[in-house]
Amino acid sequence: MAIEIRIPTILRTYTGGAKAVDGTGATLEELIGDLESRHPGLRDRLVDDSGLRRFVNVYLNDEDVRFLGGLSTPVADGDTVTVLPAVAGGAR
Repeated sequence: MAIEIRIPTILRTYTGGAKAVDGTGATLEELIGDLESRHPGLRDRLVDDSGLRRFVNVYLNDEDVRFLGGLSTPVADGDTVTVLPAVAGGAR
């Protein structure tokens, strides 16, 4: 069993249009590395030198990874990781 990574529409050009892809790793950082090996260019859209990019939200089984340990968050087979671009705006 693998880890399912749900990909937002804006990043699906890196996954050949796939809405979800599988990956492996013991931590979120390892999972993103595995994702990069299968879908080059995706890592740079998710992380920078300081960790997760500011305008990218990542959830592990519906929990925000920023509150779980960021890139060090443990992941396991059967988990679901959801990548969501942050949305800004408001009422006019």
